[in-house]
Amino acid sequence: MLSRTADSLFWTARYVERADFLARVIDAAQRLTTLPASYSDASSEWESAVLSSGSGPGFYALYGDANEETVRDYLVFNQDNPSSIRSCINTARSNARAVRTALTSESWEALNTAWNELNTVNPSMGAEDFSRFLEWVKGVALAFDGSARRTMLRNDAYWFLRLGGGLERADNTARILDVKYHLLLPASEAVGGGLDYFQWTTILREVSALTAYRWVYRESVKPWLVADLLILNRQMPRSMISCYDVISRHLDLLGDQYGRRGASQKQARATLSRMTGMRIEDVFQNGLHEFISKFLIDNEKLGAAIAEQYLT
Repeated sequence: MLSRTADSLFWTARYVERADFLARVIDAAQRLTTLPASYSDASSEWESAVLSSGSGPGFYALYGDANEETVRDYLVFNQDNPSSIRSCINTARSNARAVRTALTSESWEALNTAWNELNTVNPSMGAEDFSRFLEWVKGVALAFDGSARRTMLRNDAYWFLRLGGGLERADNTARILDVKYHLLLPASEAVGGGLDYFQWTTILREVSALTAYRWVYRESVKPWLVADLLILNRQMPRSMISCYDVISRHLDLLGDQYGRRGASQKQARATLSRMTGMRIEDVFQNGLHEFISKFLIDNEKLGAAIAEQYLT
């Protein structure tokens, strides 16, 4: 496979996953701002959405305050923001179009139809329509991912899609956990308090993990158990370790296909091995923020190694 084809497939999946994540983060912020004033600080909820997305520098270069209007504009509709939902869907579709023959018709149509529908969306829509729009974005990601899983051959084209999606999802899960612990919860509020419970429940719901949490732990929402689910539980598809299972497996398949393994396989396996031997108590003892910060750096380095090995 040509490196430019692999690059387009890899980034198609990353941008679709990013659009889905942004929709979930914004939906969570909206839900949290509807809590009674004693339970919610609207400005911190919208600030958390910006910081979870990793768009802080670009956002605050344009806006002085994070509120529903400014966050909605920048993270959803702003075409100058390369990571807005509009930009993500546009870029994913452009990448998919460049490698149209590497995708099945179902996978292509999922993105092309979304792109056509997006161009008819009114950015000034009301609150109810906006909530439906966010659900539509999540549906686009499900349609693309589902069509790829159900119709594509298990070859290098499919593996690059899965690799891009896994890397992006790992980054997104890490960011939302970090922001929740260090920015979303006010300094005056105790971990495990009333506000903390509502926030974690909303976060679990927005990453489609609330039911999974209840099945696995069978008790009330506790921050350390949520962190365990989203970091170290292999059964949870959005967990960081599950993402690295996907990444390592598909990198190994690519290594076998092309007859050579390199730095990307080594780095992915090192991260997976490190997490496999961990307990959530170890993570908290050494500092959750420190753990996630290192994970994000390692994840970025892995992306660079994949690019050098396969995409350039």
